[in-house]
Amino acid sequence: MELNETERVYFVGIGGIGMAALARYYMSKGLPVAGYDRTPSALTAGLADEGAAISYADSMDAVPEAFRNPAGTLVVFTPAVPEANVPLGFFRNGGFTVRKRAWVLGQITRGSRSLCFSGTHGKTTTSSMAAHILHRSSAGCNGFLGGIMRGEYNSNLVLDIHSPYSVVEADEYDRSFHQLRPWIAVVNATDPDHLDIYGSEEAYLESFAHFTELIRPDGFLLVRTGLKLKPRVPQGVKSFTFGRTDGDYRPGNIRTADGRMFFDLITPGGTITDIELGVPVDVNIDNAVAALAAVDLAGELTPELARSAMASYPGVERRFECHLREEGPDGRVVIDDYAHHPDEVSRSIASVRALYPGRHLTVAFQPHLYTRTRDFAAEFAAALDMADRVILTDLYPAREEPIPGVSSKIIFDRLNCADRLLIEKEDFVDTLKNTNFDILLTLGAGDLSLQVPVLVSQLP
Repeated sequence: MELNETERVYFVGIGGIGMAALARYYMSKGLPVAGYDRTPSALTAGLADEGAAISYADSMDAVPEAFRNPAGTLVVFTPAVPEANVPLGFFRNGGFTVRKRAWVLGQITRGSRSLCFSGTHGKTTTSSMAAHILHRSSAGCNGFLGGIMRGEYNSNLVLDIHSPYSVVEADEYDRSFHQLRPWIAVVNATDPDHLDIYGSEEAYLESFAHFTELIRPDGFLLVRTGLKLKPRVPQGVKSFTFGRTDGDYRPGNIRTADGRMFFDLITPGGTITDIELGVPVDVNIDNAVAALAAVDLAGELTPELARSAMASYPGVERRFECHLREEGPDGRVVIDDYAHHPDEVSRSIASVRALYPGRHLTVAFQPHLYTRTRDFAAEFAAALDMADRVILTDLYPAREEPIPGVSSKIIFDRLNCADRLLIEKEDFVDTLKNTNFDILLTLGAGDLSLQVPVLVSQLP
């Protein structure tokens, strides 16, 4: 069944961040949407308010009758859903069209001028920046984001239904990005990750090389300088680079004043001066260069748009999200960031250090996944040692079963930081509210972030 033949869509795992964006997209096109998820969340509550029929029971009882008809029903699932899921089994055995989320995104990219942002890290921020820039242009875009963009959006979907552009987060997990057909492909980082899927760094890099083979012949590749990646681009594809100090696109004249951050963008066609970052942290300079470069390659960037869009960029929830900033030079600061890979952790800490030089930094980190913790325990410890105080919580398993001998303690035991503490997540609020912290940075892709607003509300 082709997308234009779809009459209704059922999502198995509708509460996932990427799934929710697709659900909203189909509802915007007037199609009935229903779905299953294991637990209620703010995302599922929002989807229900917008008209989706959502069930939390692993049974067919709550699946609406219309969605039990294979004719015209598209079923979309995420690999995070167990194979034993009852509705998924019913659909697979009942003659339904059952597709992964990545396949649906792939069909959307085939029918649009797609800007696909890949990389071990930076995908959500760069894609949301590009979607925001295009949304503020006359062309608009349909953006499918891996996080909730704050401000006027408060959504993981940017919608301009008649725009020729789509902006997609190209996720390498489970090789999902091999389903896409980019017009502009961006590769931001290739630090090894998901070794439970790939097995080796060589296989991980090969996966990104294959991604570059999927670019349309009239398209563009934009890749960060210094990566180990060896692209394999089709004939006709034009390649460009970006970087902090070199590349076709790069920043210049970086400066910070009174908590504000500015830079100039050097491009093959000239320099755009005085761009201000709406979320002023150092790592966002690199993210902004990638996003602006992609929009420039699409032919939509002007100096005025670059300045106004980047200054108004609201940021994404859990990406350098500031929960507390007290007045005065010694006022306490609480920032939450999604960093969950060693390189992301070190970049996040370095960005906070640059923003608040000389201040005492406490980092609270919740490791994410048993395999990632096992594979990168030493690297996590080295990154966390950049802090003045380290607080480690118990590990967030997500989709994985426990691995004997693997816990947060294998990171904790490798730390050189003298001021360190290993706690249960449930003790986070009580531990921190009775601690005289200066700057607090919470890190991880688990659920520790849910404790941050609770902590802030209980601070004396």
